[in-house]
Amino acid sequence: MRKRTKRLKKVLYAIITVAVLAVVGAVAVALLADKMAQTAVETAGTKTLNVVVKVGKANAGLLRGAVGMQNITVANPAGFEGPALLTLRRVDITADTRSLLSDEVHIRAMRLANMEVFVEQKALRNNLYDVVRPLREPQRPTGKSLVIDTLEIANITVHASLSGIPGQPPTAQFTLGNITMTDIGRDEKVDAAVLISKVILAVASGIAEQGGDILPKDTVGEIGGLLDKAIDIGRTIFGPGKAGEPK
Repeated sequence: MRKRTKRLKKVLYAIITVAVLAVVGAVAVALLADKMAQTAVETAGTKTLNVVVKVGKANAGLLRGAVGMQNITVANPAGFEGPALLTLRRVDITADTRSLLSDEVHIRAMRLANMEVFVEQKALRNNLYDVVRPLREPQRPTGKSLVIDTLEIANITVHASLSGIPGQPPTAQFTLGNITMTDIGRDEKVDAAVLISKVILAVASGIAEQGGDILPKDTVGEIGGLLDKAIDIGRTIFGPGKAGEPK
């Protein structure tokens, strides 16, 4: 009887040990995936935009094919006073789980929500222009390929600081219509760096188009001129909402 009891205890201990190790392993994998997603965006963004990009939090549910990120910040170029060029509250991604470990990741839907852009004009310089300017040259993708069915950027607020410009109010604010891009990466190779370029260029295009009555004409013209030479931003559709009007 005692021998049987000892055997049962050993079996229970083994089962408990395996269960604990499985839980610890699952937590470790989740934390590693979260960190990898965060590092990938920060590294690609910083290299592409030539300013520091930070991700506040990332959640990668690999088994569900879901990735979420919160509080992404794109820093201002050197010489500008504001703490950031752009902040993004939330990113939600739904991907085909079978593609996550392949050379080409298939993303069914990506939604960027609650973006704030802080356009700052300082003498003859403009922070958005400085960041967009390097993006006019085509980039050679080197990372894992991405194919995205639909990408939506929703709730975009633009804050403009125009102090010192004659005939302009010191500050202005307007809202962009939602931006939707489809079939990204189907006709060209797109990695994380190129995707970040496309997002920034699409937002800059919206600012140039809808902020023409608020921003200085020279600034809008300069940004527009850069966009004419920039890489194709894909099929972009601007939704309801005009400069200065709520959606």
